[in-house]
Amino acid sequence: MVKVLAILYKGGKAAEEEQKLLGTVENSLGIADWLKQNGHEFVVTDSKEGPDSDFQKHIVDAEILITTPFHPGYLTEEVMNKAKNLKLCVTAGVGSDHIDLNAANKRNITVAEVSGSNVVSVAEHVVMSILVLVRNFVPAHEQIVADDWNVAEIARNAYDLEDKVVGTVGCGRIGYRVLERLQGFNCKELLWFDYTDLPEDKKKPEFKRVDKLEDMLARCDVVTINCPLHEKTKGLFNKEILSKMKPGSWLVNTARGAICVRADVKDALASGHLRGYAGDVWDVQPAPKDHSWRHAFNPLGGGNGMVPHYSGTTLDAQIRYANGTKDIIDRYFSGKDQDPANLIVINGDYASKAYGEREKKASGQKPAGP
Repeated sequence: MVKVLAILYKGGKAAEEEQKLLGTVENSLGIADWLKQNGHEFVVTDSKEGPDSDFQKHIVDAEILITTPFHPGYLTEEVMNKAKNLKLCVTAGVGSDHIDLNAANKRNITVAEVSGSNVVSVAEHVVMSILVLVRNFVPAHEQIVADDWNVAEIARNAYDLEDKVVGTVGCGRIGYRVLERLQGFNCKELLWFDYTDLPEDKKKPEFKRVDKLEDMLARCDVVTINCPLHEKTKGLFNKEILSKMKPGSWLVNTARGAICVRADVKDALASGHLRGYAGDVWDVQPAPKDHSWRHAFNPLGGGNGMVPHYSGTTLDAQIRYANGTKDIIDRYFSGKDQDPANLIVINGDYASKAYGEREKKASGQKPAGP
């Protein structure tokens, strides 16, 4: 018997009424019966904060941990040291930065995620967020629900996306798809910055690589962040780098909240240097009620496109990452090799350059592009 611990979010009435909400405690990724029928113990909870949480209680003897980016159980080295039986960590979705990967390497714990399960969902959300900011949509909608009508107040800060320069920081599976979806908007330029080049068969003349991040930021009207969170990207968008952005530009972050410095983003908005900031990722999740991004606005009172972390957990994405989670665990039980594309760390080393340099083994590296 193997003990499997899953940290998921409560869906409440919504999960009871919609069973496709697989990422919830109530629907448990659709794997509860399968695990129990095979004789395994399955503990599902949303309690993850503090020393008395279910997470802390059950991690001590769990062999498999399932978490999600949407309600992450933060597996620090301290918590990991309590988990004497832990062998496999599975992210039901994409993004394993809530796990101390260096500590996982030391403990020889395998970390895997369902690669590609969220790429379409997040790319669509990025494009939507860009349009929400550029068209000044949120203040316009708020006007209507407040029974008001003032076209001038909205139009004074509304623009077209056509003929604008858009750049992505990170041109992997999501960033690349964002550029693809923006082609129909007749943008002036579509730029990208990444540590590695695109495969030859994915290069397009309309997608232009910029070698230096600061150079790209200075040219862009819109910047979208689509890179993983790790040591080199944490706090990347701080006061200094934000100052390199074009005055009056828009910033969209659906990657990880901690890539941006909370206070610096709010200050850039308040000064008008940033015209808008949108995304669904926060540096703490769930975001506390007093989180400054909830009430960060430009000088005209708009420019806030923040939502809860849901871009990668549409009902379509939930089916993909639930099936992928089951496949990873099934392979573990049967002793089969994992799909290399899903591996983050294995055998005490990084499997994906997206999270760390892999010196010993070359397989499993996530490529740029789709």
